Amino acid sequence: MSTRAALKQQSPPTQSDGALELRRHRRYPITLEVQFKSVQTRLPHTGVGTTVNISSGGVLFRSPQPLPKRCSIEMALNWPFSLNNCALKLVMRGRVVRSDTQATAVEVTHYEFRIAGPLRAALA
Repeated sequence: MSTRAALKQQSPPTQSDGALELRRHRRYPITLEVQFKSVQTRLPHTGVGTTVNISSGGVLFRSPQPLPKRCSIEMALNWPFSLNNCALKLVMRGRVVRSDTQATAVEVTHYEFRIAGPLRAALA
């Protein structure tokens, strides 16, 4: 299964610990560094954080500062897999739906993989 297909895969409602899971997209618990910037705002917000989980419909990440709710955001994640020996970045755009001192949740409206450059050879 391709990476894109894995991100688009939707899961049916499941039960865990007696609670019904109603999310439309399957979350994947993956920890990646994320660089983010707000777009279309008067006061730009930029920073780095760490993902808690991702799906084709959203991202939950931790960062030192909360972001304004409903602000548009662009995120770049260093993808852990390469393509033809080139590093990849997953670039996602969306809007902040929830943010506090614990984490920021973003509803993703667009995502694409970009080539980030050749992998560096290990130093001998």
